[in-house]
Amino acid sequence: MTIDIQSLEDRYIDSCRRQGVLPNSSILSSLFKAEVKKSNHDLCKLEILIDDLKDVDIAPLLDLCMNFDASEIEAVDVRNESSCVLNGEYALSLMRAVNKKLRVVHLQDLSYGKDFLRDISQRGLACQVLTLRCSRFRKLNLTGEFMHMHTLNLDFSSSLTSFQEDCFNCMPNLTRLSMCDTRITNLWTTVAALSKLPSLIELRFQYWQYCNDAGTSFISCSGKSDDTTDFSLLDRIPFIGEPFTSTTELTDPNFNSEDPLRNFYSLDEEIINHEDSSDDSEVDFTSRHHRYWLSDVFPGWSSEVPLLHENEDEEDSSQGTFMEPIADVSMKYMSRHASPICYEKHYREFMIASLPNLKNLDNMPIRKIDKERATGIFSQYFEYLPYKWKHKESVVSILQKREIKSGHNKVHSSKNRTSYPPGQSQYFYTRSLSAAKLGSSTWPFLHPLSLLGCELDKGFHPRQFEYHPSDSSLMVFGTLDGEVVVINHENEHIVSYIPSLGAMNSVLGLCWLKKYPSKLIAGSDNGSLKLYDIHHIPRKVTGIHGNFGCVTFDEFDQLTSVHVNSTDELFLASGYSRNVALYDINSGKRLQVFTDMHRGHINVVKFANHSPSIFATSSFDHDVKMWDLRQKPIHPCFTVSSSRGNVMVCFSPDDQYILASAVDNEVRQYLAVDGRLHLVFDIAPTESSQNYTRSYYMNGRDYIISGSCDEHVRICCAQTGRRLRDISLEGRNLGSSVFVQSLRGDPFRDFNMSVLAAYMRPGSKSKIVKINLLASSGHANKDDSDDLRPCPFHSMGA
Repeated sequence: MTIDIQSLEDRYIDSCRRQGVLPNSSILSSLFKAEVKKSNHDLCKLEILIDDLKDVDIAPLLDLCMNFDASEIEAVDVRNESSCVLNGEYALSLMRAVNKKLRVVHLQDLSYGKDFLRDISQRGLACQVLTLRCSRFRKLNLTGEFMHMHTLNLDFSSSLTSFQEDCFNCMPNLTRLSMCDTRITNLWTTVAALSKLPSLIELRFQYWQYCNDAGTSFISCSGKSDDTTDFSLLDRIPFIGEPFTSTTELTDPNFNSEDPLRNFYSLDEEIINHEDSSDDSEVDFTSRHHRYWLSDVFPGWSSEVPLLHENEDEEDSSQGTFMEPIADVSMKYMSRHASPICYEKHYREFMIASLPNLKNLDNMPIRKIDKERATGIFSQYFEYLPYKWKHKESVVSILQKREIKSGHNKVHSSKNRTSYPPGQSQYFYTRSLSAAKLGSSTWPFLHPLSLLGCELDKGFHPRQFEYHPSDSSLMVFGTLDGEVVVINHENEHIVSYIPSLGAMNSVLGLCWLKKYPSKLIAGSDNGSLKLYDIHHIPRKVTGIHGNFGCVTFDEFDQLTSVHVNSTDELFLASGYSRNVALYDINSGKRLQVFTDMHRGHINVVKFANHSPSIFATSSFDHDVKMWDLRQKPIHPCFTVSSSRGNVMVCFSPDDQYILASAVDNEVRQYLAVDGRLHLVFDIAPTESSQNYTRSYYMNGRDYIISGSCDEHVRICCAQTGRRLRDISLEGRNLGSSVFVQSLRGDPFRDFNMSVLAAYMRPGSKSKIVKINLLASSGHANKDDSDDLRPCPFHSMGA
């Protein structure tokens, strides 16, 4: 027999009497409202505001919940709108006791702490709608069972930057997801996480809001601008629990204004005020409220609202051929509360092409023409897999094919030479294996070097590093304190340690010799230049320090860069001047100073990898110049220019190209023979004059890696410019992505690199992070326990 609401109230009061507590007035009021709804033939729902509850209220309330399944109550909504005194464990017990009739759970920035959120994440909830606005979590990891949930709202979760690999595994019925005003940036990891949601059709990272010539307005169900709208609402985004009409209503012929779950917004009649809950002031995404227009972002959309005639079918509407003005007023869209991912170039096309089941993105419908355009844009600007592979394939399958063809070739080949499939190079299988491994590891393995074998009673503050050119295990880094440290980066042990001895400041220039692999040049910003032989340098430094047999060169004031030529005979130095100095390694003498080579200071100088007299310079005067020592570098071989100051230049390993990186993601590739422009990499600028960009080659000259002070690492094909992947560097307690201070591709391992992560928080240390794109990170790295927050460096260098 169904328990009526009056009987529920009687049982609740009786339970309170037995527990020796007064009935909670908020619960009594909610029961009364539920009875009114029942009499009005509305959804009979009980709203529980946990802000009004105390610990003593829980016992009788749990007794009441035990009767819900057999009662007239059709749904229970649990809300938290402000700080509350209720114990977190009690709040969890309450939500779980409601069980199957739990409809909406709305949790604001809670004071319950990490254990409360961890319990929800790991055990799940039985609710249909979950609104979780919290600044406490950085990586979303909802691995528990949310089998009934169809709507998830994470708007204004101000610290949310990414997703754990197992997130969304148990949400088979989730159809709507909103993450406006978060800090999510990475297209690839985001799509990989969302691809696990088979029912997802509506996704939102920003809100497109109507504006007209007279100002900003919302649109009513009738399709007319609503002049009675409260304009105070325009500074925040509507989310679950707010009455608001989305453009879905305007384009959905089956829209029913009475449907309580019709979209993200209209579940009840309450309006919940938005207050900025961010407790992290280190990153200011001022672009969140950019006034960019719909017609600028989505070619094909006019400034009119797309409306469906009632007799139009879905196929016709998807072509976007029916457009009607609203009240004869010119209307435009403006982006509101956008997460940083929305400002990634071709964001909308990437999401549409990668999530084919989506029907609505950022409250704008996805039409047939949008899907066609997205497919074209994706193939033009992005690589699905490396080396133009079109489909994912398992490593086992590739190895089996190789074995079969290898056996076939042994039987049929009479010549003692390696045979490859027709039209395929000797690199075919290594590249196919790389494509297979990278395709299965969206979250690459990140490992900060810890130097566990360090016997020095201090930490290091790396400022520059270089891989060894012939020993795959060695790496050298220089520190902000003037130290030079040679390490085995495979086993994380120190090979040689050179203290500063008061003679050096920040080490900005490092270069190994090629013919003499135990020797390296180190230069610091105070002008000191020395050559060291690591075979004569002890690993452990004690007592009085000698000079370790080093060679000291004439100083080059305010040095930023050094580089040795291909024969190990000469090296160049540049810095905060318009001059470049040439040194003879054998004699230890400075041979010449080339003056006024640029109009501004020369940040980086690089010799060619195979031509001992050819070198290039990059300057903040916007120019990159090629020089030849045989011609007495008075006039450059050629000059190429960028629109902003050049941070660095480097040669491809075969010297066929030079790669120039200018401030704010302006990366260009030129033919080294004559300076003709070969490729402009399509990386969106941030409009920041402090966004210093550095780029290097990886996998020989197949790919380039580009990192900036304000953003993550990007990997692009060096032949087509298409983006293969972005890598976000994050630490356990991070509130923002790290700054890329320097980076290098591993010369011995495909799709491996190291990044010098510099941090913003005072007192934190910079770290060298090794990245393997062919191995999956799985869960959070245990080595990531140290906080990986960026700290600023004002000195330049590559």
